[in-house]
Amino acid sequence: MPEGKNIVSDMDENCEMRTDAVTQASIAIQKYKTESEMAKHIKAFFDGKYDPNWMCVVGKDFASFGTYETKTYLFFYIGQIAVLLYRMF
Repeated sequence: MPEGKNIVSDMDENCEMRTDAVTQASIAIQKYKTESEMAKHIKAFFDGKYDPNWMCVVGKDFASFGTYETKTYLFFYIGQIAVLLYRMF
């Protein structure tokens, strides 16, 4: 499995969702050229596997502030690309 760096999460350490997030982000980074396409790929995977209402932000420079459902927040880096993934109520 690819390794995400500086992981900030309220998910359990060995949670399948956490593993899926890092794996799908790695796939998206290799497969797509734009951050928008990467975010769309990760969101579509999570909406399909874990039910809808997932939000995904991918980029090198962004800030966020919001409310999310418990045990669904994940922020990490793969290389210089940051990934923020969370589920809204």
